[in-house]
Amino acid sequence: MPLRYRLSLAAAISLALFLVDLPRAISADDAPASQECELLIVGGNESAVAAAIEAARRGVSSIILVSDTNWLGGQFSSEGVGCVDEWTVYRGKRVNFPRSGIFLEIMRAIRAHNSATYGVATPGNAWCGSDTIEPAAAQAIFRNMLAPYLSAPPENESRGQITLLENMRVTAAQVVEGRVQHVDFVDATNRDKKLRIQARLTIDSSDFGDVIRTSGARYNAGPDLKSRFGEPSAPAGPFADDRNEMNPLSWCVVVRHSKEESIITPPDDYDVRKYASLAKTPSWVDSPMLEGIYAPGGWSIYTHRRLVDAKNNGFPQEKETVLLNWPVQDYPLFDFPQRVVDALESLEPGASKKNLVDMTHQQRAVVFEDAKRHALGMFYYLQTRDRDQKVPAERSFAHMKLVSDFGTTDQLPPKPYLRESLRLESLYMIREQDIRAEDRQPGWAKSMFHDALFGFQFNIDFHPTRRKFLGDDRRGPWEFIHTPNRNWHTDTDCAMLPLRSLVPVDVEGLLGTSKNIGVSSIVSSAVRVHGQMTLCGQVSGATAAICLQENLSPRQLAANPKKLRQLQVSLLRGNLGHPGVLIWPYFDLSSDDRHFEAANMLSVMGIWEPDAESLDFEGNRELSKQELATVMSRVRMRIKLPIDAAKLAATEIAPSISAKSGATWGDFAKQLESHGLVPSVGLLREPSQPLLRRELATILWARLVALEENLPDLAHYLEAESDVDSDGILDRDDPLPFARK
Repeated sequence: MPLRYRLSLAAAISLALFLVDLPRAISADDAPASQECELLIVGGNESAVAAAIEAARRGVSSIILVSDTNWLGGQFSSEGVGCVDEWTVYRGKRVNFPRSGIFLEIMRAIRAHNSATYGVATPGNAWCGSDTIEPAAAQAIFRNMLAPYLSAPPENESRGQITLLENMRVTAAQVVEGRVQHVDFVDATNRDKKLRIQARLTIDSSDFGDVIRTSGARYNAGPDLKSRFGEPSAPAGPFADDRNEMNPLSWCVVVRHSKEESIITPPDDYDVRKYASLAKTPSWVDSPMLEGIYAPGGWSIYTHRRLVDAKNNGFPQEKETVLLNWPVQDYPLFDFPQRVVDALESLEPGASKKNLVDMTHQQRAVVFEDAKRHALGMFYYLQTRDRDQKVPAERSFAHMKLVSDFGTTDQLPPKPYLRESLRLESLYMIREQDIRAEDRQPGWAKSMFHDALFGFQFNIDFHPTRRKFLGDDRRGPWEFIHTPNRNWHTDTDCAMLPLRSLVPVDVEGLLGTSKNIGVSSIVSSAVRVHGQMTLCGQVSGATAAICLQENLSPRQLAANPKKLRQLQVSLLRGNLGHPGVLIWPYFDLSSDDRHFEAANMLSVMGIWEPDAESLDFEGNRELSKQELATVMSRVRMRIKLPIDAAKLAATEIAPSISAKSGATWGDFAKQLESHGLVPSVGLLREPSQPLLRRELATILWARLVALEENLPDLAHYLEAESDVDSDGILDRDDPLPFARK
């Protein structure tokens, strides 16, 4: 008897009608209950949890974390993307981007769980990710990380700072005198249960930027025209329906081996032609992925994002678990099939022409149900193909069943994998020119921001954003198509996310995080994967903490270089023994390195110039006298030194510039003294020792950390018409607003 997973559009609409939070008049009897806190974090994804943990570790006294479901962890768990995809290119090979901060903690916890459960830290042997985790286990990891900071019911007398509220959806955000005052919620399972939360500061980590959107803060959704940012890949326009074109969503399917044939009932709109592009794609190959991720011989639907590899690890066959997240599953977010159009229009005239971001929960539910049908149709196609081809049971999708891990009635993840949301109009919008690479080997991005909070690299990666209806019949099957300017494999350099991209241009008391940040649509496709979103949440939590503790608005913090450096240093140091965050994306730096903070800060401040041909800091490499002199010349330009200006000007450093011989501790000691800085005792005692990069960084940073920087007049910095460095580019459009020669 086949398993039944028929999805009814009518049933979806009925459910959505029950859950919808349409505005209603509020009487005295049903006025919302209210709570107050220092920090409100809206969302339950990896960014939201990371923000809450970071803020709690930094001592924020009261935090309310509000999730719209009873799942925590976002991509790792509720979206079902348990294969952690973080590849980059380093020395010509695909490797994982360096891990740091809370993301590193999560990955360590994942490996520890897998080791305890399977006896191996990386049981998936997946093609596009070295590390995998099953969804229920992922959620448990997030809850365990959150647990030490959670407040419990009063009778337990817990002193945790975080109150966790679940199954609550945003209905409105109230702005008073330009500042978010409170946010209103409704219970997703009981629309009569309402809550109002007033906070000094709110972080929006929701899937669709609910606080940003309902507060009236400026945001963007869909493509940006070339005229907006001058991006090479942006469309010239004008827009038609493609104004709603976004990176598609995918409804992931997680399946596990079954002893019996477990073919599902096909979705009610199943048409084999929708999946024709799979005809030449291998379902399964036998590969333990010994050559590493993206190995040429390991590519198949089965191995693509396999979570547990029973065969090559010697596990019982029933442990075999596969995540299906294949491009054929992708669901474009405009130009919908006619059945979806009809359902949307029946709810609201014009709803089918709305951007997904601007739809109601009820309207999105219609889109989501069709995306589920599309994903299940692909699974059914794979099952029946393997059955008809008599593929052996141990590697046949016909012998794979939907997992029960999610606790949902349809056994699918409670949320879709969302690649793009709204984009906050922020104090600086990262654009394609800032990160676009010249070739396949990443270097340093053209814009390495002075206010960077974490480093990242991922290609400009658009999954198929459009559909083509076969026979031009909108009631029939469709296939996905890529467009020339929205594709994958557009190369980017190693880049950094600036504080300015978290701060709205027009609303106070609010920070964006997760995918709700200040980037162009093109850049959003490169800033969306697990590690990036976790770190984005962590730095937003850190930003909120310093704002609350210093009584600053996010805008004031962004305009205050001293407080900005305080924030950056605190991120690098970590807190309470937890790993620091990598800001300048060196591949050979670990947060355990003694020179980790120094190498990052000297690079961010423009005192250390990274090698153009290497992504490493190379701390054990000896410096030449020329390199030492160059570093000290930058110190002169960028730092207010404790020495008379005339005396400093008379200091001679030019003869060293042409010297190619190795610099010594003695050379460094003399340079420090000539700049009014005190050399360490060791430099003076053993002056003939060769000077290493890590030694210079550690000692020099210890002398500079308390000194002020030479900066232009910042009285009007980041105001609408300000150009503090007089380079003809307004601050809000200037990636590098403090021009340095």
